[in-house]
Amino acid sequence: MATHDSAKKRARQNVKRNIRNRSFLSQIKSAIKTFRTSAAALKEGKLTQDELQKHFVKAQSLLSGAVTKGILHANNSSRRIARMAKLMKANG
Repeated sequence: MATHDSAKKRARQNVKRNIRNRSFLSQIKSAIKTFRTSAAALKEGKLTQDELQKHFVKAQSLLSGAVTKGILHANNSSRRIARMAKLMKANG
């Protein structure tokens, strides 16, 4: 257990940040999964291109926000966005 005041504060900060980071990463994973499911539905003709575009924009926004907050590395976010764009272009 931390004994110095600064170490105690750091422990408190780590708990708060861990909760925020896990929550944000969960939202990102859900948005990407929704996008991929929508892309599959578009192939089957159950969804329109506009609806797929909305899911793409939502996931892209969350990924960019994660970079701003320091949760993801910029290259990681860019790679994920590029893969989603490639998938969307293949279905378009």
